[in-house]
Amino acid sequence: MKTTTFLTFVGAQCGKAEEAINFYTSIFPNSEIKSITKYPAGEAGGTPELIKHGVFKLNGVEYMVSESNYDHAWSFTPGVSLFVSCNSEDEIQTLFEELSSNGGHVMVPLDNYHGEGDYGFGEKFGWCEDKYGISWQLNLSE
Repeated sequence: MKTTTFLTFVGAQCGKAEEAINFYTSIFPNSEIKSITKYPAGEAGGTPELIKHGVFKLNGVEYMVSESNYDHAWSFTPGVSLFVSCNSEDEIQTLFEELSSNGGHVMVPLDNYHGEGDYGFGEKFGWCEDKYGISWQLNLSE
Protein backbone atom coordinates (compact mmCIF):
# COMPACT_ATOMS: atom_id res chain seq x y z
CA MET A 1 0.00 0.00 0.00
CA LYS A 2 1.13 3.52 -0.80
CA THR A 3 -0.42 6.84 0.18
CA THR A 4 0.09 10.03 -1.82
CA THR A 5 -1.07 13.59 -1.22
CA PHE A 6 -3.52 14.61 -3.96
CA LEU A 7 -4.13 18.33 -4.51
CA THR A 8 -7.35 19.27 -6.34
CA PHE A 9 -7.52 22.85 -7.58
CA VAL A 10 -11.15 24.04 -7.75
CA GLY A 11 -13.06 27.33 -7.56
CA ALA A 12 -10.78 30.36 -7.62
CA GLN A 13 -7.72 28.07 -7.75
CA CYS A 14 -8.89 26.13 -10.84
CA GLY A 15 -6.53 26.93 -13.70
CA LYS A 16 -3.54 27.58 -11.40
CA ALA A 17 -2.29 24.02 -10.83
CA GLU A 18 0.38 24.01 -13.52
CA GLU A 19 1.71 27.39 -12.37
CA ALA A 20 1.74 26.08 -8.78
CA ILE A 21 3.65 22.89 -9.50
CA ASN A 22 6.15 24.80 -11.65
CA PHE A 23 6.66 27.16 -8.69
CA TYR A 24 7.01 24.33 -6.15
CA THR A 25 9.48 22.36 -8.25
CA SER A 26 11.56 25.52 -8.75
CA ILE A 27 12.03 26.20 -5.00
CA PHE A 28 12.44 22.66 -3.61
CA PRO A 29 15.63 20.71 -4.36
CA ASN A 30 15.49 17.28 -6.03
CA SER A 31 12.11 18.09 -7.58
CA GLU A 32 10.50 17.39 -10.92
CA ILE A 33 7.24 17.26 -12.83
CA LYS A 34 6.80 13.61 -13.80
CA SER A 35 3.63 13.85 -15.90
CA ILE A 36 0.77 16.13 -16.86
CA THR A 37 -2.37 14.96 -18.65
CA LYS A 38 -4.86 17.62 -19.75
CA TYR A 39 -8.58 17.15 -20.33
CA PRO A 40 -9.58 16.32 -23.90
CA ALA A 41 -12.00 18.78 -25.52
CA GLY A 42 -15.57 18.16 -24.44
CA GLU A 43 -14.79 16.01 -21.40
CA ALA A 44 -16.83 16.85 -18.32
CA GLY A 45 -14.96 18.44 -15.43
CA GLY A 46 -12.40 20.37 -17.38
CA THR A 47 -11.13 22.01 -20.54
CA PRO A 48 -7.98 21.34 -22.59
CA GLU A 49 -6.15 24.04 -20.58
CA LEU A 50 -6.73 22.25 -17.24
CA ILE A 51 -4.82 19.38 -15.67
CA LYS A 52 -6.90 16.21 -15.47
CA HIS A 53 -4.09 14.36 -13.70
CA GLY A 54 -0.52 15.27 -12.88
CA VAL A 55 2.33 13.82 -10.85
CA PHE A 56 5.26 15.79 -9.44
CA LYS A 57 7.98 15.32 -6.83
CA LEU A 58 9.22 17.74 -4.18
CA ASN A 59 12.56 16.72 -2.73
CA GLY A 60 11.90 13.16 -3.87
CA VAL A 61 8.36 12.93 -2.40
CA GLU A 62 5.59 12.28 -4.93
CA TYR A 63 2.38 14.31 -5.11
CA MET A 64 -0.60 14.18 -7.43
CA VAL A 65 -2.64 17.08 -8.78
CA SER A 66 -5.85 17.73 -10.68
CA GLU A 67 -8.17 20.61 -11.55
CA SER A 68 -11.93 20.64 -11.89
CA ASN A 69 -14.20 23.40 -13.11
CA TYR A 70 -17.28 21.87 -11.48
CA ASP A 71 -18.91 24.10 -8.87
CA HIS A 72 -17.48 22.35 -5.78
CA ALA A 73 -18.53 23.45 -2.30
CA TRP A 74 -14.97 23.04 -0.99
CA SER A 75 -11.38 24.06 -1.64
CA PHE A 76 -8.07 23.91 0.21
CA THR A 77 -8.09 24.33 4.00
CA PRO A 78 -5.30 25.09 6.50
CA GLY A 79 -6.61 22.11 8.48
CA VAL A 80 -4.58 19.97 6.05
CA SER A 81 -1.07 21.20 5.37
CA LEU A 82 2.23 20.04 3.96
CA PHE A 83 4.83 19.70 6.74
CA VAL A 84 8.43 20.38 5.68
CA SER A 85 11.39 19.44 7.90
CA CYS A 86 14.22 21.80 6.99
CA ASN A 87 17.91 21.16 7.65
CA SER A 88 19.29 24.69 7.88
CA GLU A 89 18.41 28.24 8.84
CA ASP A 90 18.93 29.39 5.23
CA GLU A 91 16.67 26.65 3.88
CA ILE A 92 13.74 27.36 6.23
CA GLN A 93 14.06 31.14 5.76
CA THR A 94 14.16 30.92 1.96
CA LEU A 95 11.27 28.47 1.69
CA PHE A 96 9.09 30.43 4.15
CA GLU A 97 9.71 33.70 2.28
CA GLU A 98 9.03 32.11 -1.12
CA LEU A 99 5.86 30.30 -0.02
CA SER A 100 4.32 33.21 1.90
CA SER A 101 5.11 35.93 -0.68
CA ASN A 102 3.13 37.32 -3.62
CA GLY A 103 -0.33 36.93 -2.13
CA GLY A 104 0.45 34.25 0.45
CA HIS A 105 -0.56 34.56 4.09
CA VAL A 106 1.51 34.04 7.25
CA MET A 107 -0.52 32.14 9.86
CA VAL A 108 2.28 31.55 12.40
CA PRO A 109 5.35 33.77 11.90
CA LEU A 110 8.67 32.00 11.43
CA ASP A 111 10.34 32.14 14.84
CA ASN A 112 11.84 30.22 17.75
CA TYR A 113 8.94 29.17 19.99
CA HIS A 114 10.80 27.68 22.95
CA GLY A 115 8.97 28.32 26.21
CA GLU A 116 5.47 29.77 26.07
CA GLY A 117 3.84 28.98 22.75
CA ASP A 118 6.37 26.20 22.04
CA TYR A 119 5.01 24.05 19.24
CA GLY A 120 7.41 21.28 20.25
CA PHE A 121 8.61 20.54 16.73
CA GLY A 122 12.13 21.94 16.54
CA GLU A 123 14.44 24.91 16.72
CA LYS A 124 12.31 27.18 14.50
CA PHE A 125 8.77 26.91 13.15
CA GLY A 126 6.42 28.81 10.84
CA TRP A 127 3.09 28.18 9.13
CA CYS A 128 1.88 29.91 5.99
CA GLU A 129 -0.54 29.61 3.11
CA ASP A 130 0.82 30.20 -0.39
CA LYS A 131 -0.86 32.23 -3.12
CA TYR A 132 -2.53 29.03 -4.42
CA GLY A 133 -4.24 28.27 -1.09
CA ILE A 134 -1.93 25.41 -0.04
CA SER A 135 -0.98 25.46 3.65
CA TRP A 136 2.67 24.79 4.64
CA GLN A 137 4.22 24.14 8.05
CA LEU A 138 7.98 24.60 8.03
CA ASN A 139 10.15 23.29 10.83
CA LEU A 140 13.87 23.57 11.48
CA SER A 141 14.92 20.26 13.00
CA GLU A 142 17.05 20.47 16.12
